[in-house]
Amino acid sequence: MSAAHLELSQVSIDFPTSQGMFRALNKIDLKINRGEFVSLIGHSGCGKSTVLNIVAGLYQATEGGVLLENREVTEPGPERAVVFQNHSLLPWLTAYENVELAVHQVFKGKKSKAEMKDWIEHNMKLVHMDHAMHKRPDQISGGMKQRVGIARALAMQPLVMLMDEPFGALDALTRAHLQDSLMEIHADLKNTVIMITHDVDEAVLLSDRIVMMTNGPSATIGEILPVDLPRPRDRLALADDARYNHYRHEVLKFLYEKQRKPD
Repeated sequence: MSAAHLELSQVSIDFPTSQGMFRALNKIDLKINRGEFVSLIGHSGCGKSTVLNIVAGLYQATEGGVLLENREVTEPGPERAVVFQNHSLLPWLTAYENVELAVHQVFKGKKSKAEMKDWIEHNMKLVHMDHAMHKRPDQISGGMKQRVGIARALAMQPLVMLMDEPFGALDALTRAHLQDSLMEIHADLKNTVIMITHDVDEAVLLSDRIVMMTNGPSATIGEILPVDLPRPRDRLALADDARYNHYRHEVLKFLYEKQRKPD
């Protein structure tokens, strides 16, 4: 039996092309502990989103597989909630109603109507959106939309949160606020998070480990960097922290020396 909360074992995937099969990922091995925050980083086309989609059950690995609490992942499920860069909110529903859809799907027959209402409001408060619960997506900012997307994922009470560049389309200040909120939520809930990012500072600030991927084709894990910085983390204090800057340097060195961006 595996001791890991989530395990990717020898995961490879091929896609058909006009020139034959294209191996996008090759023999990915990764064990993630319960409550761990892991970031995947690498150049565009290195298969980060493909890894996330395999864990989500949206893609099936050609070889190898994924175990979550020793059960094989073969299809999507509410125990693995996904937060995309695009918030994917239904525009005709309010923020509350968008979260309510997910709650009804997961907890119908398990929670009463009153319990579901309390649970939705609780998760809206977690992401600091309780003041705008009854506004539609076109009435709130991009950062607020992402908060609703995160609340919707949290409300499913997943074992693993999968985040595909959740802050990539936001301005720097909004991004910083959401990073701080995510750190607060992670400290409170101690949930397992896998996040894709292109932002080195974001990866170091948020992560317990940073998984650095090689360029494709046949992309794989190049290095794994443990980030031994105490929590809670303060971005201003870390700016002058020698350890923070060491970790940042190690990621940059991997990306721009060991894995130069392909032309």
